[in-house]
Amino acid sequence: MFVRNEDFGSFLRSYPIVSGIVAIHLVLFLWMFLFPGFGGNLIFLLGVGHNLSIAQGEIWRLVTPIFMHVSAGHFLFNSFSLVLFGPALERLLGKGRFISVYLLTGILANIATYYIGGLGYSPHLGASGAIYGLFGIYLYMTIYRKDLIDRDNSQLILTILVIGLVMTFVNVRINIYAHIFGFIAGAALAPIFLTKIKRYTPEYRHVFDNEITFNPNRWKKRRFSANTKKKFFWIIFAIIVLVGLMTR
Repeated sequence: MFVRNEDFGSFLRSYPIVSGIVAIHLVLFLWMFLFPGFGGNLIFLLGVGHNLSIAQGEIWRLVTPIFMHVSAGHFLFNSFSLVLFGPALERLLGKGRFISVYLLTGILANIATYYIGGLGYSPHLGASGAIYGLFGIYLYMTIYRKDLIDRDNSQLILTILVIGLVMTFVNVRINIYAHIFGFIAGAALAPIFLTKIKRYTPEYRHVFDNEITFNPNRWKKRRFSANTKKKFFWIIFAIIVLVGLMTR
């Protein structure tokens, strides 16, 4: 599910929403930091999450922080996280449902930051709330929709969530409200967005083409096959990215 086998071109064609979001991340980041005098500073000032400004009617600030980042590390780790954890859900949910749940969880995370953080809360930005929304959906699948995710990937999700939740409370610079309530929003919305998603059948196998292997004889193959090495690499990489996301 989290092992990427596509080249760059096929990835863009297969996952247009994930690719589009990452492209927006890149354009906004480069504009803000390479061309501050040509509108970059204005984009930052108008787009950053700022609770007092939201209270004064600038409602768009509940949305714009989802696509903005404060540093190169922030941008890279959030974008890599989306590339790792977004494609399987985009394929499963479809483009419309995926972009809807991604935006909703990000917005709900920012609404929670507004109401709980209060008017004096520090300015904030980043895609972490929406990404944690995806984790919430995965956790729901792990518990209630085991037909949509296999055991190995369920264990990986649980490991990532434990690491993520621990690091959320360790790093004082993290927007705890966005992480926690983005995650809760994803888990709460999951049963709605997974409605009518078919249970796993051989005919449904194409949803995870080249992503999940359901071969019961896989352990009889050569011990360190190329596919095994690739899967191991991506699992380690996913954990490293998550740790980087939490400790940037």
